[in-house]
Amino acid sequence: MARSALLNVMVQAAFKAGKGLSRDFGEVQNLQVSLKGPGDYVSQADRKAERLLREELLKARPTYGFLGEESEEIKGTDGAHRWIVDPLDGTTNFLHGIPAFAVSVALERNGEIVAAVVLNPATDELFTAERGGGAFLNDRRLRVAARRSLSDTVIGCGMPHLGRGNHGKFLIELRHVMGEVAGLRRIGSAALDLAYVAAGRFDGFWERDLSSWDMAAGILLIREAGGFVTDLDGRSAMLDSGSIVAGNEQIHKALMDVLHRPMPAR
Repeated sequence: MARSALLNVMVQAAFKAGKGLSRDFGEVQNLQVSLKGPGDYVSQADRKAERLLREELLKARPTYGFLGEESEEIKGTDGAHRWIVDPLDGTTNFLHGIPAFAVSVALERNGEIVAAVVLNPATDELFTAERGGGAFLNDRRLRVAARRSLSDTVIGCGMPHLGRGNHGKFLIELRHVMGEVAGLRRIGSAALDLAYVAAGRFDGFWERDLSSWDMAAGILLIREAGGFVTDLDGRSAMLDSGSIVAGNEQIHKALMDVLHRPMPAR
């Protein structure tokens, strides 16, 4: 597959960050870990990966803005472009030795995501997309799954945990969805969840209370793989609302209908 110069910059930066994460993953028991909030840990590896990504991306495009999870936002003089980066999505997996975590890099131009990279350093799976150019896993073109009935699907989801999210609301949504689908999965990395939808591994996905860096790259991957992505209000305001629903056209609609189903009377 042919990549633009910008996408090559993103891929190279992600691999450099991923190389450091792979080394630290092998030494996971020796990592220095600080408590950032209830159930939400950030490691030295996380901060180091973000510093590397920031340096690499801004070296290539010094006028662009930069939004990352672990540092203050940098406002670019360009005004139109912004990097949106999660250096280690799936930190809890990483710290527990579970090989499901990702480096996520997206490029936003005038409010639209135009290029995306999601890399799992533990498996060397590289998901990439450019607007209008399709989505790829390594060099293989991706398409979302073609299933049309919820009863045949495996759906990914995020789950609120200690100190995060509306547990009661999620349990209502879970009750509705679990009775309609063939299986539910929770990986623990929204970037990988969304990449899996683009790859047809998951038929759909939903989650609330996400940050823009969790899903920016995944949004473009799914769209370029022929899928549909909105927030839970059916709008394209995922980065602002923090909620997301994804799938092919039929599964997206069916999942939206189920998620908005009223709670049955007792």
